[in-house]
Amino acid sequence: MAALTVLAPVAGTVVDVADVDDPVFSAGLVGPGLAVEPDGARGTDAVAPITGTIVKLHPHAFVIQHDDGRAVLVHLGIDTVKLGGEGFTTHAGEGDVVERGTVLVSWDPAAVRAGGRSAVCPVVALEAKPEAVDALAEVGTTIAHGEPLLTWA
Repeated sequence: MAALTVLAPVAGTVVDVADVDDPVFSAGLVGPGLAVEPDGARGTDAVAPITGTIVKLHPHAFVIQHDDGRAVLVHLGIDTVKLGGEGFTTHAGEGDVVERGTVLVSWDPAAVRAGGRSAVCPVVALEAKPEAVDALAEVGTTIAHGEPLLTWA
């Protein structure tokens, strides 16, 4: 299987997923990855990190499955499911085939923060072995949406 490059779904600062304030993500329970703390001005569009089929799409999270079966989860903020979709606009639907870089959700990270929630966005290689995933972006650096974030061997 060829290596899969996973793009940053939002613009912002790269964060170690172990530092995300959610035990499911920080402990790697759903898979390894990185996170991005969105930039208030540039982090309002979330794009598809890989080419594939949208198998789950909620206003606050989505999963895209590559043709080879690998899937990537993007979660827009922590505890944002409690917002009931308020402040999020979806631009695609489950079952849609999308190219990496396609805008899937527009949202306002500043409003999420103003509501007392974290806007950090975990990007997870679902059910991958940790040794199969390598960072392409360094923790603490700034990244634009659509730039390489991870590689999945």
